[in-house]
Amino acid sequence: MGKNLRKPDTEAKGVNAVNKQDGGAMNLIILSPYAQSIVSFRGALIRALIERNIKVSILAPDYTPELRKSVERLGGKALNYPLNRTSMNPLVDLHTLITLRAFFNSARPEAVFSYNPKPVIYGTLAAYLAGVPHRFAMVEGLGYAFTPQCQFSFKQALLRNALILLYKIAINRATRVFFLNRDDLATLCALTGLSSQKAVLIGGIGVDLDEWPFCPPHLHPLTFTLAARLLREKGVEEFAQAARDIKSRYGYVRFLLLGALDTNPGALTEAEVRAWVQEGILEWPGSVSNMQAYLAQTSVYVLPSYYREGVPRSTQEAMAMGRPVITTDAPGCRETVVEGVNGFWVPPRNAAALVKMMEHFIQDPSLIESMGRESRRLAEERFDVHKINQHLIAEMFPES
Repeated sequence: MGKNLRKPDTEAKGVNAVNKQDGGAMNLIILSPYAQSIVSFRGALIRALIERNIKVSILAPDYTPELRKSVERLGGKALNYPLNRTSMNPLVDLHTLITLRAFFNSARPEAVFSYNPKPVIYGTLAAYLAGVPHRFAMVEGLGYAFTPQCQFSFKQALLRNALILLYKIAINRATRVFFLNRDDLATLCALTGLSSQKAVLIGGIGVDLDEWPFCPPHLHPLTFTLAARLLREKGVEEFAQAARDIKSRYGYVRFLLLGALDTNPGALTEAEVRAWVQEGILEWPGSVSNMQAYLAQTSVYVLPSYYREGVPRSTQEAMAMGRPVITTDAPGCRETVVEGVNGFWVPPRNAAALVKMMEHFIQDPSLIESMGRESRRLAEERFDVHKINQHLIAEMFPES
């Protein structure tokens, strides 16, 4: 970790390779936890910032030459920095903090924008210690540490307590803290003493509605799709249980499970997932790059998650393409469904309730079209990335 900071070649240049930005434009640094998602999740924001004559550098720990080029095509500068997202070694995290502080002291940015727990914590603290005037943090869900579990986990309790302490230290030193849902805002304000004047609700990172166009309803075969990291907390087991029940009575119904295996504590094993495939209850193409194509062959999008989501991006994409949604009445997820209008809520960890809601669509396929159109309408109203970015930038730079 951090070796790329010492490499002289341009493809591996790190934060030590940057000089102060010249000219009169504002210099903003974005801290990302991984490079893979920058273009798809932050591309529209980066373009909007650059259109406002703001110079943007995007730091990530794992750039490849291809990902670097894709970010630079947006108009930003791509730089590596040392970060281990899953390590609980304080010395490793201290190295991240010290490196970022030194970089901010050298680059002298006017603003730093961080998202994901470790960038928020160490990026905000480093920016504060370096005297960066504007320090912005985005909380995109509270994640594993705050996800309710059936059994007590000492590791989870330790992680939760550590995160509360670190959040308390860091986000109170932020200029603005952006939240995607009201539950996270209320939770962190209560646990950390964050001022309500600093907390801003934006309601999702949004999607480009042109890139995720409305698609006519898919009815033959009727298909339920779940796209997520393969974690138990995402409700993948409940989805498989529901698929087994439905397939036993409606053999023509199709189930798609999209997503990669994960390393989190709640990750499913490859053997477990392949067993479902061999049983014939669902299909698993793995992680897919052409999500639009799979949503086009989806009738109803399903996310039975009880993970502490922000507002799930996959559900926003499905809504934009006009797909009804079945999801849980849980933080982050409930923001995507108006009950009985564009879909249904189910209780977390309840495969029987999931089956019941799926049967609504099987027995009355006309709901797929009517609720799908409501999903698109709600996506236009709530999850247009351009409207959300306009709100975000106005909160960050009200005078720009």
